[in-house]
Amino acid sequence: MNQSFMKEKPVLPLVLSMSAPMVLSMFVTSLYNIVDSYFVAKISEEAMTALSLVYPLQLLENSVAVGFGIGINAAAAYYLGAKQSQTANDVVSVGVFLSMVHGFLMTLIFVLSASHFLKAFTDDPIILQYGRTYSYIVFMFTIPYIIGITFEKIFQAEGQMVVSMVSMMIGCIVNIILDPILIFGIGPFPEMHVKGAALATGIGQVTSLVVYIMIYIRKPLPLRLHFRREMLDRNLCRRIYAVGIPAAINMGLPSLLITALNGILAVFSAVYVLVLGIYFKLQTFIYLTANGIVQGIRPIVGYNYGAKEYKRVDMVFKTALCLIFAVMMTGTIICFAGAGALIGIFTDNVETIRIGKTALRIICIGFSVSAVSVTVSGVLEGLGKGNLSLIISLMRYIVVIIPAAFLLSRQFGAVSVWNAFWISELVTAIVSWILYQRMVKTDKMKR
Repeated sequence: MNQSFMKEKPVLPLVLSMSAPMVLSMFVTSLYNIVDSYFVAKISEEAMTALSLVYPLQLLENSVAVGFGIGINAAAAYYLGAKQSQTANDVVSVGVFLSMVHGFLMTLIFVLSASHFLKAFTDDPIILQYGRTYSYIVFMFTIPYIIGITFEKIFQAEGQMVVSMVSMMIGCIVNIILDPILIFGIGPFPEMHVKGAALATGIGQVTSLVVYIMIYIRKPLPLRLHFRREMLDRNLCRRIYAVGIPAAINMGLPSLLITALNGILAVFSAVYVLVLGIYFKLQTFIYLTANGIVQGIRPIVGYNYGAKEYKRVDMVFKTALCLIFAVMMTGTIICFAGAGALIGIFTDNVETIRIGKTALRIICIGFSVSAVSVTVSGVLEGLGKGNLSLIISLMRYIVVIIPAAFLLSRQFGAVSVWNAFWISELVTAIVSWILYQRMVKTDKMKR
């Protein structure tokens, strides 16, 4: 299959064609997150709070899977662009093998540590029971989930975005259908509550993996798995991890952020923890849509960088920045105007809605400016410059927001914590722009 379209097709149509399937699949994934939480919230606020506390662990699982997948994606796309197909095949082959190893290790770690993690934030026996039940089941599906993400990144590396879209959407749709059936016991199925939500999630993940494997077997593609001793080349593995580890840390930082904010807010009331959890479910509509664009440009950037089309890489960056800014502006308007209605999806408690409405309107102030850091981080990962991308994520999720949230909470109370979000986005956007401009100058990409 010829990937030359990635350096010949006009930039805007190329970015749109590569990103549109991923944006659509990310939208469905966001819808799944909302629907899943909506049904769990119907059980009780305690059930929703339990899932909010488990969520950082799920983000950590996702960060390892996607981060390492990005390392595979960047390396495979680079070697395809450099016309080294054999090396590209070695990349995806060793990537699948290592993903299995990662999945096994994470299953053990998460299952054994989940209960201790939950006890750090609550002593409510109902919340603890819900959290344990959900954790033990959902993390038993870690291996198929991680392998599925690996296949997703393999298909994306060769520009097969529609395959990723179809597989992810089918898994999410299965999840959405199974949620009410397993949670509330529709038809022949027993009423399983939180256990049903966890099973629906796991079955959806397995379904996506099955679809990926079926398409891989039936469709001729440039990247093929061929397990051989040479694929374990130290330099090859180092190249994958050089992007994969920083990318995994990048994506794992929100997990650390939510954990820290849960600790800060839990001192005031469990309601603030619930509101934070609701916000992170709602923001997936905005940030996963932007992430769809980022996923679309990564292989384009990697391919053109490998082909030494440096000016084209810069054009891709500017195009993506404009598209992501438009997404963020739309999200800002929706969240500000419909804050109360959005929070009301998950609860009918008047006090929770009041607190959530205030939180959402303050946090969304930083959405638009975050377009800079989101775009720069994605492009840097596509270029294989994971360390620079990591700096951006550290600024965004750790260095600024956590100290700001802690200091604001001590001075002005829990409500002031929400201001730490837009403060962090503004500072990080400035740093991101400086890093990108220096990288452009260093690599002489503008010629």
